[in-house]
Amino acid sequence: MADLEIRREGDATVVAPQGDVLSSSVPQMRIAMRDLVQSGVREMVFDLAGVSMIDSTGLGLLLAAFNSMTTAGGKFCVVGASDEILELLRSMRVHQHFAVSGR
Repeated sequence: MADLEIRREGDATVVAPQGDVLSSSVPQMRIAMRDLVQSGVREMVFDLAGVSMIDSTGLGLLLAAFNSMTTAGGKFCVVGASDEILELLRSMRVHQHFAVSGR
């Protein structure tokens, strides 16, 4: 399971998993991210710098976070993706929904 670092950087809240974003770790991440949205966070940055693998459940988490932030009137983006994850996000056309950048 991935550890999840949550920190403030200016107006943004950065969510940074330290380990792979897989079906085994997503439920805990989903709860933490839902709590952030409910607490009033309106700019969420999902930092993948510490992630080497993401599965379909992890992709679903990103899309759900984007939808939650959009519904709340906020912004969501992904940063720090490895070349492999960046290619995956682009091939799945996730980058058409929210900003995605690499390392």
